[in-house]
Amino acid sequence: LQSRKNSTSDAKEFDESAFEAERLRLDAKARESMAQISKTMTETTAEAEADPKAWKWVIRKRIWDLMEAQNIAQNPRPVHHRIPNFVGASSAAKKLSELEAFVMANCVKVNPDSPQKQVRFLTLSDGKKLLTPQPRLRTGFFSILESSMLTPSTINEACTSVGVAKYGRPIGFDEKIKVDVIVIGSVAVDPKTGARLGKGEGFAELEYGMLRYMGAIDDSTPVVT
Repeated sequence: LQSRKNSTSDAKEFDESAFEAERLRLDAKARESMAQISKTMTETTAEAEADPKAWKWVIRKRIWDLMEAQNIAQNPRPVHHRIPNFVGASSAAKKLSELEAFVMANCVKVNPDSPQKQVRFLTLSDGKKLLTPQPRLRTGFFSILESSMLTPSTINEACTSVGVAKYGRPIGFDEKIKVDVIVIGSVAVDPKTGARLGKGEGFAELEYGMLRYMGAIDDSTPVVT
């Protein structure tokens, strides 16, 4: 109860508008930078031909273009240089919630992107701990949220970037925590091998490495995308 009171008190002092405006500004700046990299990598240039990762950008662009052309993309749009939101994201979250690994999990790490919002909601609604990275790891590493820190009316808000900043408890590398399932977003996935491509900034890999360093996960931890 005390932690909920403290969380509520801190939330009252939180400037939502300023936080969101700055987040959107920095996100737009990052996407502009990635767009330039993508343009370079998808053009037939000596630089692109010499880069072993250029093929990834070709696949990313193909998927983003296809989603927009076939109108299977969801807001925020356009989906280019994002983990793309898509028609059916909520249905995918429901299927994930029925997996035994999720049902049995006590703590679930979920990325902060739009298509995984319902996964974050189901995690908290089911009384599980939600571990989520802070946006682009700008202000820290991870934040943890628990239903005991929230009221029923604030769970939905807690699934947003603003909500994580308001209600989440930032943790450091010395935090003793066990993550039972990792949920990450993707731009493209090989359904046979599970190999995936993100939006090209490397955050999912960095976050995975940090969790391994912390001892929060190991080779047996399921990764779902």
